[in-house]
Amino acid sequence: MLGAALLVLFLFFASQPILGNLQKEHKWIKAGLLNQMYWYHMFFGLVYWTYSQFFRSDSISYFYSYRHYQNWFEAFEPGTLFIEWVNFPLVKWLGFNYDMMMFFSTWVGFWGFVYFYLFMKENLRFNPKFEGWDAITIFMFLPNMHFWTASLGKGAYIFAGLAILTYGLSWPAKRMWHIGIGSFICYMIRPHILFAVLIGMGVGFVLGREKVPLYQKYMVVIFAIGMSVFVYEDLLVFLGYDPNNVVESFEEESALNSQRLQAAGSAVDMANYSLPMKLFTFWFRPLFIDSPNAIGLVVSMENALYIYMFSRIVNKDFIKYIKVAPAMVKMAGVVFISISISMTFVMSNLGIIIRQKSQIMYFMLFVIVGFLDWQKTNRIKKRGEIYNRIVEEERRRLAEVES
Repeated sequence: MLGAALLVLFLFFASQPILGNLQKEHKWIKAGLLNQMYWYHMFFGLVYWTYSQFFRSDSISYFYSYRHYQNWFEAFEPGTLFIEWVNFPLVKWLGFNYDMMMFFSTWVGFWGFVYFYLFMKENLRFNPKFEGWDAITIFMFLPNMHFWTASLGKGAYIFAGLAILTYGLSWPAKRMWHIGIGSFICYMIRPHILFAVLIGMGVGFVLGREKVPLYQKYMVVIFAIGMSVFVYEDLLVFLGYDPNNVVESFEEESALNSQRLQAAGSAVDMANYSLPMKLFTFWFRPLFIDSPNAIGLVVSMENALYIYMFSRIVNKDFIKYIKVAPAMVKMAGVVFISISISMTFVMSNLGIIIRQKSQIMYFMLFVIVGFLDWQKTNRIKKRGEIYNRIVEEERRRLAEVES
């Protein structure tokens, strides 16, 4: 554990130049907050490490996977093997032990929170409040998000990849490196998530209200379509479907996955649920009445927050907002809905649901705070219009009196 402690300190100081450069680019960044987030996330790394000492964890098999390979690139394939590819040089060449690999992966997950924080902050005009507290800051410290992105496994890496990619898409011309790195990580771990982001990017960019030259919109759409075509067959093979008979293989694989997940414990019989009920289960369960364990109770508190936040968009103004929403909001909405729908067909275990949804919930929260931001902007505009109207009427009255 001493090696892990030294690594945590080393990674903290190694992160400071990166955070410093981000602070130069975004003057509103509070470096202290990001450092607090670092230690908070490392605490959850310790929590997950403790959890892995008493309960079965995939992190152990990931760590020992280096024994199966003669050279590094034998594991260079999309999916689970990619984590083993990342693991190989750190363990084989640098001598990292299990504890060090756990906290190195925790560090990778930390960058997901950094870039999701930057993405949300730079795309909002105001700071939405939740009972007087900054909503985005609260979102960045939700415990379930940190727990499932703080261990050696796919969760930390896909979360970081999604955040880096999303941040890059906020300013594509200036952040090609972010788009490239984020796309690579997403493709290598979960091609279907990259597929959803590409579709969302194309839809959001075309339908967004930003004043962007038409040729740039076409370029983005062509790029999104091209990348989608490129990953399509690999995506189907990765998911276990036959590219020549997608519908039948999808039904077979969905039924098989459902049986596997039900057999894993904490099963939820979603086979006969309607689509809205499947989505509700995926987004908001477990609730307090069906929490399977202590972790489930903590997650239930988060889910109560999600339900409250979701209730804020049950508003007739939300339809108006979506029509005029910026590209990033529309992209986030498409990504969230498309991934949610695809996952509901194979998820039937609360433990798996809790873990998987942590990868995409920030997209939903961003759409909601974007809507709250728009509402506040409109209220300020209306107050300004009323004030201007009163001033103009007063000027007219004084002019009449003087005449």
